[in-house]
Amino acid sequence: MKKVLFLLTLFCTLTANAQTYQISFAGGGASNTVGSVIVENLKTGTSINLNGGDILRLNLTTGINSDVYGMSSDLMVFPNPSAGSVKIQFTPPAQGDAVISLYDLTGRQVARVKHFLENYPQEFQVSGLGNGLHLISVRGNTYNYSAKILSNSNIRGSTVKIKRISNISAVNIKPSNNEYKGSMTTVDMSYTAGDRLKFTGKSGDYSTVFVDDPTQTKTITFNFIACTDFEKNNYPVVQIGTQLYMAENLKSTKYNDGTTIPLVADSLQWLGLTTPGYCFYWNNEAAYKNVYGALYNFYAASNSKLCPVGWHVPIREEYVKLHDFLGGYSKAGAKMKETGLAHWYMPNYGATNESGFTGLPGGWRGSTSKFQEIRETGEFWTSTSYSDIAGHGFYLDYWTTMGKYFYEEFVNKKVGFSIRCIKD
Repeated sequence: MKKVLFLLTLFCTLTANAQTYQISFAGGGASNTVGSVIVENLKTGTSINLNGGDILRLNLTTGINSDVYGMSSDLMVFPNPSAGSVKIQFTPPAQGDAVISLYDLTGRQVARVKHFLENYPQEFQVSGLGNGLHLISVRGNTYNYSAKILSNSNIRGSTVKIKRISNISAVNIKPSNNEYKGSMTTVDMSYTAGDRLKFTGKSGDYSTVFVDDPTQTKTITFNFIACTDFEKNNYPVVQIGTQLYMAENLKSTKYNDGTTIPLVADSLQWLGLTTPGYCFYWNNEAAYKNVYGALYNFYAASNSKLCPVGWHVPIREEYVKLHDFLGGYSKAGAKMKETGLAHWYMPNYGATNESGFTGLPGGWRGSTSKFQEIRETGEFWTSTSYSDIAGHGFYLDYWTTMGKYFYEEFVNKKVGFSIRCIKD
């Protein structure tokens, strides 16, 4: 009887607190059509791909006192309520055997599986749920997670199954390489209040980034603006305050009039440059190009034709404006850095990427021709000269409290830095 009363209490709490937000998408600017959308949770590192006409349904449960009800925020369930099938996500604090058990309203165990789990995000599918309230439990050697599931299904007599899908990095992905052509589909994603989502909308060659922490059902409208270099590399763009920036590093090897920018691989030649040049990191390997872009010396950065037509390398004052809008010296860097450790070294301190700038640690090539600090710092030229031998730059850092900062620096013009262009 105590089990029944306990589960009935949970049922009442769930009914009162389960919420969903529905996010739809629209296009504006150069295109009114959204072809596809990538949604990234900047806090958890999970992502999904949608067609532009799909609706994203964020499954959110709020206002539950986990201490009273024995529920764990470390175990996510979606969709919840469900129609007989749910996914659960969690991350074991340590690898080892874990038992996942499902109980019905009477406290009867209706399904159980045992797996050896690594200590990275896991996802399981629970199917065949009958109508009513259930309790899911995940118990390992050093942890015990639990959550409630409300099923509104007509399934009767079916065998409930708990099946491991995979680790989170290999699931939750819906291929979407083509323009939206089919009927509208609702795609579920787990969501905790306060999570920040990065939406990248694409329409043909256009790509726009929008960052938000949704608190209600809404439509996100992407302002599509062309940002394509002479070599037909297309760059995503992001609005930050009143400024519009590229959301990736420049990778062009030609000026916007088609003239080739000199590739300078030889160390002695790089040391002697007082004219434009570029390279790719670490022995000039082009494999770094797609992620980190190219490194340009100041003589290339100050050339008015380096960026795509309609764009330019920011002057110092434009970066200062960005710096100030994001909260100043001690806050801006955290809001500009890509989250996670896919490209940044640990700890990538403070990174939230709430600006959508998605700053990357492309390192730099020194005036002595040495390559340095890949995955540690993101170094960006302005087009403003400081003296005959030095130019203005800004950089992001990965380490300790300094990782929150967006630093200004004055650097030898022979140094190779990344470039982010800004709209004219």
